[in-house]
Amino acid sequence: MSSLPPSSPSPVPLRRRAPLWAAVVAVIVALLGVLVWVSRPQPAPSVELKTLTGDPRNPAQLRGKVQLVNFWATSCAVCVAEMPEFVRLHERLAARGLEVTAVAMRYDRPDYVLAYQERVGLPFPIALDLDGAAARGFGEVRATPTTFVIDAQGQIVARYQGRPDFDELERRLVKLLGA
Repeated sequence: MSSLPPSSPSPVPLRRRAPLWAAVVAVIVALLGVLVWVSRPQPAPSVELKTLTGDPRNPAQLRGKVQLVNFWATSCAVCVAEMPEFVRLHERLAARGLEVTAVAMRYDRPDYVLAYQERVGLPFPIALDLDGAAARGFGEVRATPTTFVIDAQGQIVARYQGRPDFDELERRLVKLLGA
């Protein structure tokens, strides 16, 4: 009995592998295209908001200002925990032109939002999204917190879902403000 090495499978000819590689390359190119499309700046939506004081607020009409728009809820522990960071950003950058708007989600009771604002004394406008139009306008915001950065040209240049890295966020805002 001779001891022959086990036979190895014959290699797949290059011609047979070419369609597989072409498909892999096509998928990668498609994914990169989607990534570029999703990450490109998009215009801030023209949504009519009413603040707790009854004043109108429309991010699209604040063109010329750098804006931070935060969707939040009083029932969201992360939202409430990060609110002092938004206050800090407002206090440090409002004089340079930063506009901060906190938008309470439609499921958040207006009396809870008002009570929170009065208790904490938030220094920036708080808007109520009573019908969900703002959340839809900003791309179907469903999770809180979700924060948008809008440049002075009225383009959404960043979206943060969950708690942002506030140091990185401040650096981005300072750069947009030109300071």
